[in-house]
Formats: sequence, C-alpha cells, structure tokens
Amino acid sequence: MNDSVSKTVEERLVQVPAGSVTLEGNLSLPEEARAVVLFAHGSGSGRHSPRNRYVARVLNEAKLATLLIDLLTLDEEVVDARTAQLRFDIELLAERLVGATDWLAQDPDTKQLRIGYTGASTGAAAALVAAAVRSDLVDAVVSRGGRPDLAGAALMHVRAPTLLIVGGNDIQVIQLNREALAQLRCEKQLVIVPGATHLFEERGALDEVARLARDWFQRHLDV
Repeated sequence: MNDSVSKTVEERLVQVPAGSVTLEGNLSLPEEARAVVLFAHGSGSGRHSPRNRYVARVLNEAKLATLLIDLLTLDEEVVDARTAQLRFDIELLAERLVGATDWLAQDPDTKQLRIGYTGASTGAAAALVAAAVRSDLVDAVVSRGGRPDLAGAALMHVRAPTLLIVGGNDIQVIQLNREALAQLRCEKQLVIVPGATHLFEERGALDEVARLARDWFQRHLDV
C-alpha cells in the first residue's frame, strides 16, 4: 500500500467478544468505507498471516474495511499446535465468527457497514456455516483455497453470493469445491487460478486472488 493510501486507513487493535472468550483482532477502516470484510483464517494460520494481510490491503485500497481476528485464543493455539484438532472444529470456528459478526453489527465504527466474509482452508467452511446462521447480516462470501465441503448441510442454507477460488494445481481441493458448489443454493461461482497451488505462492497468483475477491465484494456489497 502506498503512503497516500495508508494515511486514509485507520487500523486499530480490537477485543472481540465471542461467547465465553475474547478474541484479538485488527480492524482497518478506510475513509468512506461502506462495507467490512471479516477474515476467517485457515489451518494453522491467523491474523498476522502475510497472505491475509496482503489481501486485506487490496480490499482497503478499494474502500473496504477489514477485520482480521484470531479465531482461537492463545491457550487454544498451543493445544492446536500439538493436536491440530481445533482448526478442524468447524462448529467452534463458526460460533466465533458469528460472535465477531454480532460485534461488527453493534460497534459504533462498523454497525452501519454491510458485512462480507473471506475464508481460507478450514476457515472457508466456518465462514459458510456462519453465513448460513447470520444470513440476515452477511451479504457476500469468498473462499480462498478453501474446504467448503466441511460446511456440510449448512451449504444449502447459505444465502449470500459465494465465490470459490481454487488453484489449478490443487487437484483434490478443486473436486471438493465442485462438490460444495453443487450444494449451494445461492448465487455462486467457482474460479480456478491456472498454475496455482494450495497457498497461491506462485508469482501473480495471490494478486489474482485479491483482485477476484475485491471485485466480488464490490459487486455484492455495493461498494
């Protein structure tokens, strides 16, 4: 982000209550933002992920506010690093997202903004479950290299327009996304980024993901 853009984006650390826990988050608010995108990180990732932060900057430049939160507490992350179980607890992650969504709908700085979700890996499944639960508040969803199949029966109850983005070389995940796409009953699209692997680490791949996400949110959040 260039200096002229960064000066128009206010970023602050926030404490987000979600059920019995409080989650740490980074809220970035561009001037004249009309929507906010809540990030649901994937397996073993978090709000400090360079990929998430890069996508967030692209969205901020398009006047989309962003909230990056850690869906697990520090104690839970210690357990998850050892067992890798909590990152696949889609119900728990979705509950945390619902709590964060309710916080956005009440916080003075964001309550007037329309809400979108973007999720990666298992976070995409949690985002879709939460979008089904809060269909009155969530207006768009983007999955990046996600596992939407793990959302199960919730897929049929998602109302928000949903974009699934998968790397062209992420063969197994492409099939899982196609199966999930067939179950969605909302406006939907699957985009395969040629030559990209699961983390979109190839040159230009993450740029394309960020562009696709930005365009989807601008279209469906009326930004």
